[in-house]
This record gives sequence, C-alpha cells and structure tokens, in this order.
Amino acid sequence: MIEAIEAVEMRAALLTLRRATGLPVAFGGMLHDTRQVRIAELNGTATGALRGLAICVGNGLGGKSIALQRPCAVTDYRQARHITHEYDAAVAAEGLRSVVAVPVIVRRRVRGVLYGALRDPAPMGERAFDAAVAAARDVEQALVVRDEVQRLLAVTREPVYGRPEAWEEVREAHSELRALAPRIVDAGLRGELHAVCGRLAGAGGGEPGRRDHREQRAVTLTPREVDVLSCVAAGSTNAAAAERLGLRPETVKGYLRAAMRKLGAHTRLEAVVAARRAGLLP
Repeated sequence: MIEAIEAVEMRAALLTLRRATGLPVAFGGMLHDTRQVRIAELNGTATGALRGLAICVGNGLGGKSIALQRPCAVTDYRQARHITHEYDAAVAAEGLRSVVAVPVIVRRRVRGVLYGALRDPAPMGERAFDAAVAAARDVEQALVVRDEVQRLLAVTREPVYGRPEAWEEVREAHSELRALAPRIVDAGLRGELHAVCGRLAGAGGGEPGRRDHREQRAVTLTPREVDVLSCVAAGSTNAAAAERLGLRPETVKGYLRAAMRKLGAHTRLEAVVAARRAGLLP
C-alpha cells in the first residue's frame, strides 16, 4: 500500500516537472532499503532501458545525489568525470546526455531520487534545475503528510481518555493538518487529510466531560472556519493563525466572527468549546 502511494506521488511529480520545463524525459524511484533506489517511474522515455535500474548509493549521478543529499547535474553524462559510470549502457540506450538528479528527503532521510534529462549535451538551465528541485519538494511534502496521517490514525486507535497530554497531542496534530490541507494540490490527498481530521474530531465524542455531539444543535461550518477555530483551539492569536494558514489577519477575523455567530458563541473560548461539543474539533 505504501509503495503504491509513493509511486503515485513520484508519477505526479515527473509529469509536473516535464510540463513546467519542457524537458523531454523525467524518471525516478523510491528508496526501499538503506542502499538502493530502483527506478520505477518513467515519463517521456523512448525505451525501457531505465526501468528497474537499481541505483546504489554513491554510484552514478543519482547515487552521488543520494550520498551528498543534494541536487547534482552533468552536462554530458557519458563524458562526466565526477561521477562513476556503472549505468552508462542504460543511459546511452535511452539517448540521454544532460541530466539532473534531485534527492527526495524526508526528515533528513533520503526516500528517493528524481531525474530530469535532455537528449543533447547542453546546460540544463536554471529554470529546469529549479523545477526539478520543486518537483522533489512536492514529493517530500506529500510523503510528510502521508506519514503524519498514518501516525495520527494510529493515535486515534489508542485509548487516550483520562490522558490529557494525549488529547493535546491529538488537538495540535489536528490543527497542523488543517493548516496543511489547503496547500496540497492533489485533490485526493487533500480529501484524505480532511477525512482524517474528521476522524480526529469525532474521536472526542467519548471524552469524559463532553456530551455526545449528536445531542447538539446541528452546526455547519465552512472548511476555512474550522481551520481558523482549530488554530484558535491550539492557542494561536489571529496574527499567528493568519501566518499558519496563509491568510490576512482581517480574513481570519472574518472567519472567526462567522464561526462564532453560527455556534452561538460570544468569545473565542466559547466558540472552541461549542465546536468540540458539536464534533467539529477534537
């Protein structure tokens, strides 16, 4: 399941890279042990020479990028003097010359590598280089979010009642995920995040001292109103919530006022309490 998810993220990044730069070829793969990346995703290739290629740490351009944990590029792969040449045959079969490799790094650990390539021995150009780095960052962000989703799903399966510190962790995580969701381009991943947030919010229904949210007056808040309330519940000021959500402070105030009105609350604290009772916040 995890490998399938990672493949989807890599595939999307390669497509984005080619569209953003016009590079004819992009490919990549994920690291599934500590020493090796297997090239599994190809976009724009003319042959299958690169598919399944096992890139060892330190070998070739990609292996060098993994070892150094930074982007590396060569103008002419076959003539490059600062990389090893174990993979020349596959690169030549695909007709690649100018290549950039960018590691995918999550929490200081390399999780994969992404390549962009030209079939001519010409400088890659700053625009293409920056786009390759941005595409790798997209994969990194998606993996961070998915890792957090898995962690939070595990948290919701644990008994947290009677453990206030555990509830605070759930609430802080809920706030962080709500803030992350609008930045995710992939609609499916964004929906998955919102679903997890809903599970976290609903998990509080059995918390001691909280009445069953089904007994509360039905309240419907917009996603942004919930985002703002989630930040407020985590202790953020309007200015801090605005920075976290990428909004203006005046916009945050407007969402907060609207949420308070719908919840029948007169203060920020009353709004948070009412949202929790309604099952909108954990």
